[in-house]
Amino acid sequence: MTRSPNPVLDAVLTRRSAPRLTEPAPGPAELERLVQAAATAPDHGRLRPWRVVAVSGDERARLGGALGEAADTPEQARRAAAKPLRAPLLLTIVHRPVPNHPKVPEWEQLAATTGMVTTLSLLLHSQGFASIWRTGAAVRAPQVHKYLGVDEDEQLLGWLYVGTRCASNAADRRPLDTPARITWHTTGI
Repeated sequence: MTRSPNPVLDAVLTRRSAPRLTEPAPGPAELERLVQAAATAPDHGRLRPWRVVAVSGDERARLGGALGEAADTPEQARRAAAKPLRAPLLLTIVHRPVPNHPKVPEWEQLAATTGMVTTLSLLLHSQGFASIWRTGAAVRAPQVHKYLGVDEDEQLLGWLYVGTRCASNAADRRPLDTPARITWHTTGI
């Protein structure tokens, strides 16, 4: 029996992080649709313990300025300031847990946030875009928090750099035959 194509499985098996990105990136309406769809990822209590701050155009250089201010040396500042220019769109991932929730511990809220980001990455890929999730010491920098408006009760988890994979970038050829780590506890098989 021949199986029909499965676009979800195909997206999961073919998505790879893209370190170099170019135009185009999704526009506001398409991005809103994709983020709304990603928000259907598992989220116990439907708390939506996240927010996304989109940075594009000239604002990428302003974010770079904040990253540069947080650097230790002039050379590090120069490199940090250039980082946001590696993609046409940066989606800032801000985790905003509901503290002391009676049913949903904060670790589970963090899992919901990362599930949303993973789903968003797959959705972007399914629409022909590419992305890479980048973090680093700057996620704790006060200058970066101030620029992005990250409150004290929030956690900056990094940026999903978004755009179109550069033609010169070969996709990561990570093998798909890595064995699954499953331990079965069952009877009757």
